[in-house]
Amino acid sequence: MRQKNSGPIILEEIRLMEVMIKVYYHQQDDPLIPEDRMLTYARTRLEFCQFGEQKTTCQKCPVHCYQPKYREQMKKIMRYSGPRMLFKHPIITFKHAYRGLTRSVKE
Repeated sequence: MRQKNSGPIILEEIRLMEVMIKVYYHQQDDPLIPEDRMLTYARTRLEFCQFGEQKTTCQKCPVHCYQPKYREQMKKIMRYSGPRMLFKHPIITFKHAYRGLTRSVKE
């Protein structure tokens, strides 16, 4: 079994995903996947990311670790929450954007 990641980058990414999911579900009436299940799934995927502290943003990742239905739901979440994050949580947003610009995954 793979070791659980708990470094500062992973913890920041988990916090970012939690906030994005909460922003999205606060506005949605009938989501495909319940909020608590989506939170648990996203957290687990990040905790066991094979790249650990060297990870880049999921958008740039060469490995798609989400199951198709969760991947589709996460795309909706990111599409909706992404633009709103700058106003709701600017520090987390800037850190995430910087990480996306400066990191690449070595396969």
